[in-house]
Amino acid sequence: MRFDIITIFPGLFAGPLDYGILKRARTAGLVDVHTHDLRNFTHDRHRTVDDRPFGGGEGMVLKPEPIYDAIASLNIASKSERLPQKETVILLSAQGRPFTQPLAQELAETERVVIICGRYEGVDERVNELLCDREISIGDYVLSGGELAAAVIVDAVVRLLPGALGNPDSSRFESFGADDVPDESAEDGPPRSTYGSGGLLDYPHFTRPAEFRGTSIPEALLGGNHEVIRQWRRRMALKKTLENRPDLLDRIALSDEDREILDELRFLRENPGP
Repeated sequence: MRFDIITIFPGLFAGPLDYGILKRARTAGLVDVHTHDLRNFTHDRHRTVDDRPFGGGEGMVLKPEPIYDAIASLNIASKSERLPQKETVILLSAQGRPFTQPLAQELAETERVVIICGRYEGVDERVNELLCDREISIGDYVLSGGELAAAVIVDAVVRLLPGALGNPDSSRFESFGADDVPDESAEDGPPRSTYGSGGLLDYPHFTRPAEFRGTSIPEALLGGNHEVIRQWRRRMALKKTLENRPDLLDRIALSDEDREILDELRFLRENPGP
């Protein structure tokens, strides 16, 4: 897989790309990440990439010509031919479609991703219309530019590539998993997970020591009863989701048992004990 990132700050990516999973994936040849300085595609002595917006207003807007020339230099397919060739061009902006785990999984199925990092007040809309397949935002807030968002997208996608993680199940059993994957471990063996998250947040995790500063790990995790562990993890995933992201509960399929647990959790939250 290959990423091409078009930016006015290519040096910003030296840090995020040179550590952890991204570094290992690059070293193993699973992914190539190339940054391209947008100013190299300007044609004036000041290397101008922006100009004032038509209609007036604050700030500056990235010009279309340098971005068009940068895309042309990459020899990427035209918009009508990109899907069969597993290529895509992304514009990062605050007006874009929210970036989610299912979208990361969709991008992981492609072979080449070009990311245009917005900056200043935005990018000339003709770049979006003529060159881009997707307009993406990583959240309901505004960054100074798309570089940090690009690093987030690359990290989220690369960790889904086969071989990128030490244990391939690490990307299956976690928060925002797209599918409710059954636990395939043997009935008499330790559970790998409750189930696939199915869109829930992950359950809490604990490690040694069993007691830390007067706080012990949950009793359910101490007894070695695999079914009790599975039930506790499911309950805690539902509890964590109810507390931090209740909106997710409206988007996923819940079992009758899940609904009973949620009703109990809501009751306890509304009627705390002494």
